Amino acid sequence: MDKNNKESSFSIELKSKEHIRTFGIANGNGSPESVIVEGTIGQLQHAEFAECIVLEIIGTKGSLRIDLSPEEIQGKNKIEVKKQ
Repeated sequence: MDKNNKESSFSIELKSKEHIRTFGIANGNGSPESVIVEGTIGQLQHAEFAECIVLEIIGTKGSLRIDLSPEEIQGKNKIEVKKQ
C-alpha cells in the first residue's frame, strides 16, 4: 500500500464469495460513480498494525487492511469523525 499521495488505500480479502452481502456499482444510492462493497469478515480474531502503517483487522471469514498509522488514528492531525 502506497502512502506517497497521502491517501489511505484499503483491501478486503474474504475466504469465500459467500461472505459478500452486497457489491454494486452505480446502484442509485449516490452518484453514478459510486461503488459499494458490503460483507462480513466474521468474528474478530485480532487487530494489529502491520509494518507500523497498515491497520489489519482479521476475522474468522476474512480480513480488512487499510494503510493508517497509529498516529493518524490517535489524531496527530485531528480529524473529526462524525456519528451517523
